Amino acid sequence: MYVATLLTNPATPSLDATLVESLRNAWGGGDANWLSPDEAAEFSLPEAPGNRWDVWADLQQMGVDLIVQLAEGRRKKMLLADMDSTMIQQECIDELADEAGVGDRVKDITARAMNGELDFEGALTERVGLLKGLDESVIGKVLDERITLMPGGKALLATMRANEAYAALVSGGFTAFTARVAEELGFDENRANTLLAEDGKLTGDVKRPILGRQAKIEALEQITDRLGISETDVIAVGDGANDLGMLGRAGTGVALHAKPLVAAECDVRVNHGDLTALLYLQGFSRSEFRDA
Repeated sequence: MYVATLLTNPATPSLDATLVESLRNAWGGGDANWLSPDEAAEFSLPEAPGNRWDVWADLQQMGVDLIVQLAEGRRKKMLLADMDSTMIQQECIDELADEAGVGDRVKDITARAMNGELDFEGALTERVGLLKGLDESVIGKVLDERITLMPGGKALLATMRANEAYAALVSGGFTAFTARVAEELGFDENRANTLLAEDGKLTGDVKRPILGRQAKIEALEQITDRLGISETDVIAVGDGANDLGMLGRAGTGVALHAKPLVAAECDVRVNHGDLTALLYLQGFSRSEFRDA
């Protein structure tokens, strides 16, 4: 048995009941279950429709995300999340680069790396090298003034943890940022790269080994093994090319507002919803959401 979930941006909920009923009838689905009025609904299906990607493309033009997945096992025991442009709305290295006066150059490298056009490790070392000499105190300034959480993150963490799920933040970014974000959102652990500094100034390098795509896969393997759960018990979320490994291995891999190359390789794509979409995908209704 499968389940189809339709959802929209919670800030501007616009899911039409007529649209839901029309699709349900066309696909021979079960009764619609509204997870949140005007925002998210689901219905059961006997099989995955052959034309779902054509329908998905049409719904995208209407501001609606469509996800079709197996109904069994969709509520997960672990969340594995990327940070930059996933749990926060920025790329932390780009914000540091702006403060260092090399913002445009670094943003271009970041975009190409996240699109899979550049080797992640090489791109990271090149960008960090451009930060050499930046006052270490700028990290706190960026955290306080430039970093904002992605909408829905607090509800996602609070609800999953209230349902006994484990939450891990794994980033190709920096521990100075993941530590703050993990604490604010309620992650159980965080992993990232460490910026090196001497005499209060960034050296332009990071501690080895560099955490990239493989490190996120290893986090998935190590944490599930430690918890005694399966990789199918994990919902992972990310947006960049270095997330593809963990997205492909997790039971549910969510491409959230992802780069085109990433979205193309994922069956679960959220382009209009926020992080609460990960709760709707697991069958939680808005009334079950927990406050942070």
